[in-house]
Amino acid sequence: GGNKTRKLEFLVADAQEKGADTLITAGGIQSNHCRLTLAAAVKEKMKCILVLEEGLEPEAKRDFNGNYFLYHLLGAENVIVVPNGADLMEEMHKVAKEVSEKGNTPYVIPVGGSNPTGAMGYVACAQEIMAQSFEQGIDFSSVVCVSGSAGMHAGLITGFSGTQSQIPVIGINVSRGKAEQEEKVAKLVDETAAHVGIPNFISRDAVTCFDEYVGPGYALPTPEMVEAVQLLAKTEGILLDPVYTGKAVAGLIDLIRKGNFNKEDNIL
Repeated sequence: GGNKTRKLEFLVADAQEKGADTLITAGGIQSNHCRLTLAAAVKEKMKCILVLEEGLEPEAKRDFNGNYFLYHLLGAENVIVVPNGADLMEEMHKVAKEVSEKGNTPYVIPVGGSNPTGAMGYVACAQEIMAQSFEQGIDFSSVVCVSGSAGMHAGLITGFSGTQSQIPVIGINVSRGKAEQEEKVAKLVDETAAHVGIPNFISRDAVTCFDEYVGPGYALPTPEMVEAVQLLAKTEGILLDPVYTGKAVAGLIDLIRKGNFNKEDNIL
C-alpha cells in the first residue's frame, strides 16, 4: 500500500475540517498514493478525482497495471490521464475549478501527499519510533529511508529534531539528483517545522541524500535494486518493491559495503 496512509490520516482530516467533499490528487499511472487516497475517500464517503501522469511505457500497457485497474474498481469519480511531463499541480487546480463550478468543495492533495500537513504523519512516526526505542532499550544510530516526494523524509527529520534526537535521517533518492532533492527536502522541513511551531529550528545540515542509486530514472530497474530485492526475499522473507524500497535497500547495502556504517550500528 505504500507509505502514504500516515500522511492521509492528517490530509483527509484537514479536508473534512474544511468542508471538502471531493479529494483531488495526482501521481503516476501506477501510483500507490493515488490508490490509497481513493480508498480513503471511499471510506469517508467522499468523491475522488485522480490526475495521472502518463508513463514512458506504451499506452497499451496501462490497462494491465494493477493500480490502474483498482482505480476503477474502487469507483473513482474521474480518472484523467495527462501527458508525461505535465504540470500536475496546475492540472489539479484546473480540475478543482471545475469541481467548484459544479457546486462541490474540492481539496487538492499534492503528489505523494507531501506538504506540511501530510508530513505531519511522519512527524508522528518519528515520535512513535522514539517511544518504542525507549521502551525496548534500542538506540538507533541512523534512519535510512526513501526520498521521493519528500514528505516522509522531511517529516522524520522534523519529528526527530522536535524530540531533541540527534538521529540522522539519510535519504536514498528515487528520481532526482542530490542537490535538487536535498533542496526539496530542506524546503519541506522548514515548512513543516513552522507548521508545528519550531520555525528556523532545524539546520540545513540535517538533510542528506544519495542519488547514486536512481539508475536510468524513476521506476526504472537497476542491477543493484534486483540484487537487494532477491537478497531480502531469500534471507529475510521480506518483499521489496522495485520502485522505492528496492532502491532504498540497494543504497543501504552499498553504503554498508563502502564503510559508511559498521557492525555495531543499529540502522532503521
